Amino acid sequence: MQHSEQSLHGQSGLLTRFQDYLGEFVYGGIDGSVTTFAVVAGASGAGLDSSVVIILGFANLIADGFSMSVGSYLSNKSEKETYEKHKQIEYWEVDHIPHKEREEVEEIYREKGFKGDLLKQIVDHITADKDRWVDIMMKEELELIKPSKSAIAMAVMTFVSFNIVGFIPLAVYLLDYINPVESDLFLISSVLTGVAFIAIGWLKSYVNETNRLRSIFETLLLGASAAVLAYVAGNYLETLFG
Repeated sequence: MQHSEQSLHGQSGLLTRFQDYLGEFVYGGIDGSVTTFAVVAGASGAGLDSSVVIILGFANLIADGFSMSVGSYLSNKSEKETYEKHKQIEYWEVDHIPHKEREEVEEIYREKGFKGDLLKQIVDHITADKDRWVDIMMKEELELIKPSKSAIAMAVMTFVSFNIVGFIPLAVYLLDYINPVESDLFLISSVLTGVAFIAIGWLKSYVNETNRLRSIFETLLLGASAAVLAYVAGNYLETLFG
């Protein structure tokens, strides 16, 4: 019984951690599926065979996935550095110009509707602890909240999602390379990718708390637009140079 409870607790913890990074999973998945499907569409428009599509697709997955994950890592790291820089400035101001910082705290809570003795008690309570004082200034004056997510975990989640979802448009071409398929590969890839777009659009609506159908439609429109442009470009270039 105890082992079962521990197992359930562990699974709950993993689910919570995944939910914390669901945004990275969604946007990594969107970028991976859209860009890879665009590569597939362009190659199909140019009439390239499965082996070439696979090479181009996997090159895109690795290079673009890595680039996007690095961008996610650097963005999060930059946010944390910016937060810490402003936090040090606030500590300096609390140490060197406490009267001015106290006035700012008083003004913040006066605007919230507090006044008289209650306002004074609030200000006294906040300014009695330097760390609490600085935290309040960061949140209320600068409107900055310390990023709680791990930059490395964000990068890993982005890369993994980019490659997992981005692999979907390539799956049928890999299957055809291993065991030839007597069907329209691009059509099958389009259907599979469309299903992926719907799933990612649904997840995006969950993350952003927006209308579900609108989110799905936007994701489908984005992917279809990229694919059409790539297909037309591939077809035109094949005609021009083929």
